[in-house]
Amino acid sequence: MKAGQKAGYPRFKGGDRFDTVEWPKDGDGCRWNSQPEHPTATYVRLQGIGHVRVVQHRPVQGTVKTISVKREGRRWYVVLSCDDVPERPLPATGRQVGVDLGVARFATTSDGEIVGNPRADFHHKTARALIASCDVIAVEKLNVAGMTRSAAGTVDAPGVNVAAKSGLNRSILDAGWARFVNILTGKAEEAGRRIVFVNPARTSIDCHRCGTRCTRPRQDTVICPACGPIDADTNGARNIATRAGLGSGQAAA
Repeated sequence: MKAGQKAGYPRFKGGDRFDTVEWPKDGDGCRWNSQPEHPTATYVRLQGIGHVRVVQHRPVQGTVKTISVKREGRRWYVVLSCDDVPERPLPATGRQVGVDLGVARFATTSDGEIVGNPRADFHHKTARALIASCDVIAVEKLNVAGMTRSAAGTVDAPGVNVAAKSGLNRSILDAGWARFVNILTGKAEEAGRRIVFVNPARTSIDCHRCGTRCTRPRQDTVICPACGPIDADTNGARNIATRAGLGSGQAAA
């Protein structure tokens, strides 16, 4: 309450509110048991529960460091974070793109590829597809914590457009930009690909063709006084590619 917000009653948190638990160290409350004779069928030992059988979608490589158990619908998943994972370089593709992360669309690349936003846990598949098809990927260095800071303000200086800002914050957090970038970076390191982080300032609002400041009458469109209407996400992705030194990132007209 130091910032002057109004205090409220504690909210009841039911058992179904929590769907993830993480153990920060293998062997401390949780143990991953590898069985070489059964590479796709093994067990995880959870303190207070015992051994739970796990079906692996691929063999574990490296040294298991942290273990998470996650619930999605009626299914449970074990997520392992590993150190010392050997690199598995992919062949060069000749493709270099800038990627603009958004709310209405999850991602748009500088060469025109659009990835929808189904509000689901599809980060791994999207990251894997980008890593498989691109040698270099440029993304904005986003401060998600700052972007989703509350607009409520204080009693003496209340915020403005609080409801709209709250809705935008939920959309940003729901899209999971920070988590996606972490996953993308990890997969790039394993595959020998390169991730370039660029300054996010005005990437969507400056015209990628002439650099003129645009207006943004709608979330999906910017209007350049010289070049006319442009898709806002594509404009942002091409500016990101340019700032990373990847050229304009434009698809052939």
